[in-house]
Amino acid sequence: MFEHEFRLAADICYLNHAAVAPWPQRTVHAVQRFAEENGRVGSQYYDHWLQTEQQLREQLQQLINAGSSDEIALLKNTSEALSVVAYGLDWCAGDEIVISDQEFPSNRIVWESLGPLGVRLVQVDMGSSSSPEQALVAAITPQTRLLSVSSVQYASGLALDLEVLGAECRRRGVTFCVDAIQSIGVKPFDVQACQADFVMADGHKWMLGPEGLAVFYCRREWIPRLALRQFGWHMVEVPGDYERKDWQPAASARRFECGSPNMLGVHALHASLSLLLEAGVDQVFKSVSSNVQYLIDLLIKHSVEIVSPIEPERRAGIVTFRVPGVASDTLFRDLRAQGVICALRGGGIRFSPHFYTSRTVLERAVGLALQVQEI
Repeated sequence: MFEHEFRLAADICYLNHAAVAPWPQRTVHAVQRFAEENGRVGSQYYDHWLQTEQQLREQLQQLINAGSSDEIALLKNTSEALSVVAYGLDWCAGDEIVISDQEFPSNRIVWESLGPLGVRLVQVDMGSSSSPEQALVAAITPQTRLLSVSSVQYASGLALDLEVLGAECRRRGVTFCVDAIQSIGVKPFDVQACQADFVMADGHKWMLGPEGLAVFYCRREWIPRLALRQFGWHMVEVPGDYERKDWQPAASARRFECGSPNMLGVHALHASLSLLLEAGVDQVFKSVSSNVQYLIDLLIKHSVEIVSPIEPERRAGIVTFRVPGVASDTLFRDLRAQGVICALRGGGIRFSPHFYTSRTVLERAVGLALQVQEI
């Protein structure tokens, strides 16, 4: 239904939405219009830009089921949002943070950086139990202050049951932080159902937007509790009164946005999210799940090793695999040379189709992967 929104070159197979996604046509046009307007009249219509910015906050609120758009901050990236949390909490020597051993570096390095403060990082072996949630919960002790997990692991594609983890954190008084970059835009995400305190995600993956703009959800009760480490004109309660000498931080999550907004990115992500919301996140996930299942069936048919979970409840949009007898780095180089845009992750090849990806693209990509095996 939305095939016209994507005009990718005919000689490529784009299966890299878990890294950086291509833009829909409406996003391309939104950026072109914004650039043309800026070149013609500059910021004459800045008040309209601000309206688009507010609409983006409301789109993100709807996408993750936040209680209010006031809980939404627009930051540069997931790493910045994680740093806002890490250096906004009041740590004591002996405090513990629990993460998995499969996290993307952003959700590890920031917590490791707290080591000089006496904060201990516990990395849980996700393979130590039949249930990754049980393994994570078992690592929580009376010293645990924070559990920080990726909703979907970037390399294997393992999807965690966030509602189970959130309920356990709430019961034990542990703060719950979720890196949702591999979830938001590909499957339904509900911050209230999973009882997350903080959620962050860049817009350039499954949300089909640009790099340089991310959503940071901060549960309302945490907004005044996080210490501020960045300051500027934009994070104050009355940002347009430049002559005012007294100031206070904004009561909303805008207090975490210290300076000028990325208006180009705002217009781009606003357009991309309009597509996802028009398509319906439930339908998007249904289509992505169908594509993922089709990929898995094709690969299993040819005796390819699947690294990713094959259970539907453990999947999102990632399928990582290895071809027997072929080094994954060699296969990756060959696929890229033949126009298959994918990633080398977790010791295998990561394919990540979106809802609009055609079966023809999937079949061609798998066929090219299997040709290498035959050389």
